[in-house]
Amino acid sequence: MKTWIHIPDQSDFSIYNIPFGVFSIEDSVPRVGVAIGQQILDLVKAYELGIFKNFAFSDSVFKNEFLNDFISLGKETTTKVRSLIQAELCDLDSILKKNKAAFLRQNEVQMQLPVSVGDYTDFYSSIEHATNVGKMFRDPENALLPNWRHLPVGYHGRASSIIVSGKNIHRPKGQLLLQNTEAPVLEASSKIDFELEMGFIIGKNTPLGTSVTTHKAHEYIFGKVLFNDWSARDIQKWEYVPLGPFLAKSFASSMSPWVVTLEALEPFKTEGPLQEPKVLPYLAYKGLKNYNINLEVAIAPKDKEETTVSRSNFKYMYWNMFQQLAHHTINGCNIKVGDLMASGTISGKDTHSYGSMLELSWGGKNPIKLDSGEERSFVEDFDTVIMKGYCEKEGLRVGFGEVRSQLLPSLTPNN
Repeated sequence: MKTWIHIPDQSDFSIYNIPFGVFSIEDSVPRVGVAIGQQILDLVKAYELGIFKNFAFSDSVFKNEFLNDFISLGKETTTKVRSLIQAELCDLDSILKKNKAAFLRQNEVQMQLPVSVGDYTDFYSSIEHATNVGKMFRDPENALLPNWRHLPVGYHGRASSIIVSGKNIHRPKGQLLLQNTEAPVLEASSKIDFELEMGFIIGKNTPLGTSVTTHKAHEYIFGKVLFNDWSARDIQKWEYVPLGPFLAKSFASSMSPWVVTLEALEPFKTEGPLQEPKVLPYLAYKGLKNYNINLEVAIAPKDKEETTVSRSNFKYMYWNMFQQLAHHTINGCNIKVGDLMASGTISGKDTHSYGSMLELSWGGKNPIKLDSGEERSFVEDFDTVIMKGYCEKEGLRVGFGEVRSQLLPSLTPNN
């Protein structure tokens, strides 16, 4: 496709992408747009220009602080909307080309959380990550727990503390057990970590009691985002037995503002790892279900240049998102539009592809050296963590932009 919009080389937001997001200008009411190059097409303005005159929906789906209403129109409609936008951006006679007021520069707007997240589930689906953690904290010879190769392990997280990229967080406090002590203390965590993840947004409701198959799962996934599931490792170590993470995870999770549709990712499907032993029939699948998405993480100390500390890929995931959704619903759990499912930390096979500081520094034993000369075992106050992701193949590039947040000192003193 050839577009009349100027798109810089290596832009994440090519004509092949057309991701959806929500933006505002100063104190204006949020509205829906799509990213194209360095610009945003305001879909409210596009609606007013008659672009969507052949669709049955009203402009309220675009005059909206979330994408949920738009997503609820269903894939048949949202896919046609995306295709129409692509066609208009390639048509030299498009009314959009004559109405430049329908476009804004991305650096002049405030991006918002793209969806209202009703429920959030975090999985644990990278075999490399799970193995590394098992080696550090359990038996190196039996790093994976007995159930790990049989089901996509997950837990329900806190939806209220999911924030959009650009919003900063404060170092959390919680109970932790100091070395060589027997009783816990309340302190600010000293082991704040990032977790390189991707999330997928549910695009279709299911009734309670029903399940989604791996074969049909694509119909229920609207699109994907970058996701930083912040963790407080010292709080987590003390609290997670027997029920799992709680305060160590619920203080914040950062999400990228642009939702890349599953359709845009279609050219980048690839094979996943061999699953042994053979999975139960409800987790079996046919075809390509993993995606070749390049991922990287950088740390930028205050007033200093960023250093890339990890380069990974979403294709490494042992359990793919279609299996995750099938497992999530096999007990009859209902899902709703806007629900968020996160992949779990994405780690590769080599030490430079690990998706957390816990692994990169091996629990703090091997600090990472930054370009500034500083060292990091975990994330320090005023560090900014930046995650990026993109797909590239045969001249096609589809990217996610970035998710970034700065870690600030704890808000209040210990009590």
